[in-house]
Amino acid sequence: MASAPTPPTPPDVVLVVDFGAQYAQLIARRVREARVYSEVVPSTMPVAEMLAKQPKAIILSGGPSSVYAEDAPGIDAALFEAGVPVFGMCYGFQLMAQCLGGTVDNTGAREYGRTELSVAKPGSTLFEGTPGQQSVWMSHGDACSAAPEGFTVTASTGMVPVAAFENDERRLYGVQYHPEVMHSTHGQQVLEHFLYRGAGLAPTWTAGSIVQEQVAAIRAQVGAKRAICGLSGGVDSAVAAALVQRAIGDQLTCVYVDHGLMRQGETEQVEKDFVAATGVQLKVVDAEQRFLDALAGVSDPERKRKIIGREFIRVFEQAQAELVAEAGEEGAEVAFLVQGTLYPDIVESGGGTGTANIKSHHNVGGLPEDLEFELVEPLRQLFKDEVRMVGQELGLPDEIVQRQPFPGPGLGIRIVGEVTKERLDLLRAADAIAREELTAAGLDREIWQCPVVLLADVRSVGVQGDGRSYGHPVVLRPVSSEDAMTADWSRLPYDVLARVSTRITNEVPEVNRVVLDVTSKPPGTIEWE
Repeated sequence: MASAPTPPTPPDVVLVVDFGAQYAQLIARRVREARVYSEVVPSTMPVAEMLAKQPKAIILSGGPSSVYAEDAPGIDAALFEAGVPVFGMCYGFQLMAQCLGGTVDNTGAREYGRTELSVAKPGSTLFEGTPGQQSVWMSHGDACSAAPEGFTVTASTGMVPVAAFENDERRLYGVQYHPEVMHSTHGQQVLEHFLYRGAGLAPTWTAGSIVQEQVAAIRAQVGAKRAICGLSGGVDSAVAAALVQRAIGDQLTCVYVDHGLMRQGETEQVEKDFVAATGVQLKVVDAEQRFLDALAGVSDPERKRKIIGREFIRVFEQAQAELVAEAGEEGAEVAFLVQGTLYPDIVESGGGTGTANIKSHHNVGGLPEDLEFELVEPLRQLFKDEVRMVGQELGLPDEIVQRQPFPGPGLGIRIVGEVTKERLDLLRAADAIAREELTAAGLDREIWQCPVVLLADVRSVGVQGDGRSYGHPVVLRPVSSEDAMTADWSRLPYDVLARVSTRITNEVPEVNRVVLDVTSKPPGTIEWE
């Protein structure tokens, strides 16, 4: 039984105010890379609510608007009188200048892409230790021509006389460019100067601190009740389960739903490796036929995700009833469901600030409305690489922590078309070959993941065994990424691709064509469905 709940101590937080920027989440990542906790909030949030979060600093993001546009997002000038250090970037910089009495010109002159920045005050808070000339990434139409009173102009470009300003006394800073992108060569250093020098923050947010914070939060949330965790075998659910077990011990039971949508050998890996590593209580539910029946005749990807999400919950509810019955009248209530939800899941499911619903993740937009559990999501504000660090901190083996991502809905969303047992077996075989060859080539750590997609409703003519074949194509989707928010296709060696293709077309009779997806994210997503 866990100890009495202890109110969690919130970490020092830096708020990133999102003005519709494509880079708002990237800013939050860069702050975290500086080992300072960050959260993204919408620009529509009242300043009083922002300040109620007791932020140690606030960053104003860029955005597509002109400060002169009729519907341009604004900010209450009271923010700059609150005594909280503020750093404006691009649109946030212009808005800051305008609110504080500076001059922003709507000249129509545009400055996009790589630009040379001239630093006027090399020893300033932001630019200490950086070159006098440095390459930065610009994306703006309006330009600041006069800094607010009391501010020192610390940088300019050929087109922008005020490309950065600073006011150490009020701890207010701003730059016209995007320091968060890699094209700004000293951008991370400038951002860290704001955090450490301007805001006086210490780089203390580490994997160890995340574990401590979440253990306290989980104990406070769950109390003396019990929880179940939907264990999929993936990194996210494994780390979430290990973290919750660290907090509440045997109050947690993990439920592994063998839904028939897993890859080859994965059920055995979950039953052996995870239990051996954590000692967690594991309940295995054979639900393959249930999921196949529910998915019969369904080809639409959104419907598939929602069906899979619904059936997961129904199985968990059944497992809950069984656990309660096993525990008897003296057993604690099973009131919580643990999920390995990550920040990118929330963003893609429309839960970000001003983001569109790209697709419903089964653990976010796919949950039924009559959910009987209270959710415990200790990884909800983390990116994938941060989750791996937490897993290592918890002592999970590399076989689990470094495992390539695999979607909760499994192979059900890697079949374009109806999901059937025969198609799942076909895809399992092709996927296993691709994974074997990538491992043999030593590429497991070089790529983020390599989904294999079956185009089930497509057939093409081929020649196999000196005869005509009419088989399915499969798509290889090797991608490289840090956090799944963006990704690029991985340039695999041709000899590896050739071995994968040859083996699949030789060993999986129903497949006569292997193709390669060379689309980045955006515009494509990592999964096809």
